Amino acid sequence: MENELSNIAEALRSKGLMLATAESCTGGGIAEYCTSVAGSSEWFDCAVVSYSNEAKQKLLGVNSDTLLTYGAVSHEVATEMVTGLLANTNADVGISVTGIAGPGGGSDIKPVGTVYIAWGMKKKPVLVKKFQFAGNREAVRKSSVEAAVTGLVSYLQD
Repeated sequence: MENELSNIAEALRSKGLMLATAESCTGGGIAEYCTSVAGSSEWFDCAVVSYSNEAKQKLLGVNSDTLLTYGAVSHEVATEMVTGLLANTNADVGISVTGIAGPGGGSDIKPVGTVYIAWGMKKKPVLVKKFQFAGNREAVRKSSVEAAVTGLVSYLQD
């Protein structure tokens, strides 16, 4: 993933873009990864760790009806998280992640390891992907961070 970080940094820096993250199940892991290199302040704006539904609503503008209808772990909430992030920060590019890292909290419909990741950019459609990661809590969180970063590289290239 080291190479991906340098690709992200270069892509954002060369275009004069700033990145922000809205994270739930990753608990700030994407932001930690992005800011692990010196000079990341040139392209990384901020992170919002919105674990509770209330924080998703208050900090990111996620609609309460969306949460009631689809649940916090959904395509719709991931979309609203990244859209709200871009509306409420100085970022040009955003990533949002919402999922069930476990060990509890899963169901037959949304088992542990279900994660939605959204990538958004001002004046570009939001892309959301659903993932089903295997393993324990740490493995699901790590896989989520890796998928978010890898997906960002592709999203920026499109």
